[in-house]
Amino acid sequence: MIQKLLVVDDEQRIREVIREYAEFNGYEVTEAVDGMDAVKLCREEDFDIIIMDVMMPRLDGFSAVKEIKKSKDIPVIMLSARDEEYDKLFAFEVGVDDYMVKPFSPKELIARVGVVLSRVAPQENPEERIVFDGLIINLPAREVTVDGEKVDLTPKEYELLVYLVQNKNIALSRDVLLSDIWGYDFGDVRTIDTHVKNLRNTLGPYRNKIVTLRGVGYKFEG
Repeated sequence: MIQKLLVVDDEQRIREVIREYAEFNGYEVTEAVDGMDAVKLCREEDFDIIIMDVMMPRLDGFSAVKEIKKSKDIPVIMLSARDEEYDKLFAFEVGVDDYMVKPFSPKELIARVGVVLSRVAPQENPEERIVFDGLIINLPAREVTVDGEKVDLTPKEYELLVYLVQNKNIALSRDVLLSDIWGYDFGDVRTIDTHVKNLRNTLGPYRNKIVTLRGVGYKFEG
């Protein structure tokens, strides 16, 4: 099955380069010229992944992602000329799965598309659940409930929680988490801390199951 990719950028040259590499790798590509156009397209069609620029006329990338996420949980790779830590952290907070700084390598971008899509692929076992008291993770449905109430997690927060739980009582370094969840051998490990903080806030009474290991990383106590 061909996977559909939405490229959102107000620069035609960038859209054309991404389209060339994406189609060469077997993706079906749709283009949008700004955030407003992207939101409209996502309401009308389904996409497997979005590549979204930040600075665009009419509606910026951050606002577009937040609007799209209200109705569809589509993974997003953000492109930006800004390399500030604040922008990266804000992108992850609004639900972005990856962040690349311009100028970028189109080959690396398409490689990251593959990594993100592999991370969000559905589980094969339709009956598998992970249960810790009132914390329940339904793997096939990618749903998490806390004391009977469904909670909203970004795709990366969900993947982080599942990884921690499946490796319960094991000390996991930030580098290992970045490599195994994001698929990178290097990067800003503070991304992990931001996702853990958001995840704890969502888990409420079970937040303390994610234990900080000073100078190392984290573990899930179960």
